[in-house]
Amino acid sequence: MATLLHLEASARRRSISREVGEAFAASWRAAHPGGTYLHRDLALDPVPFIGEAWTELCDHILANTITEIDRYKEAVRTPAQAEAWAVVEPLLNELVAADVVLISTPMYNYSIPASLKAWLDQVTFPKMSLAGRRFVVATARGGSYSPGAPKARFDYQERFLRDFFAGHFAVEDTTFINAELANSRLDPALAHLRTAHDASLAAALQAAHDLGKDF
Repeated sequence: MATLLHLEASARRRSISREVGEAFAASWRAAHPGGTYLHRDLALDPVPFIGEAWTELCDHILANTITEIDRYKEAVRTPAQAEAWAVVEPLLNELVAADVVLISTPMYNYSIPASLKAWLDQVTFPKMSLAGRRFVVATARGGSYSPGAPKARFDYQERFLRDFFAGHFAVEDTTFINAELANSRLDPALAHLRTAHDASLAAALQAAHDLGKDF
């Protein structure tokens, strides 16, 4: 049966990225009543940053040309490495089990939250492949970063994640659902863009609902 891994990274418990991600997840669950739904909140239950023992695991995997994910545990040779592996293993097991990976994330400072980067670092090893899995990223952005927007060139969120999944995981077709102009809710200077934000959010929610049925 199909498995969905849903990761959330917003520091806000009630956030736009969470709302859009849940629209996809709810639609997916309805379309896959026998499927498995795995959920991990990276903001409320943070993944630790990698340490030296993790780098030793990574070095061993690279030096010994270990490309099969189910062989990574062979790199564990010391107590410190065993502790590092105890963090990696459940995260990696969830990722490998998933047919679809859904990431709900805000844009922070033109990029991704540190909580999401910490997860990526823990589960990423040299020359690994997750080809065949499908990735969906539901985002919230304070401004507009769509093609042609004045700040489009500062979008290191979508660009980074798309390149990361292609370069590290061999996943070339990541789907993004972006809700933009969220700061128009708060910033007086952007208040005139509130209607555009409402339209962007409505479109994102609809896209999430529709995509959830098809993934």
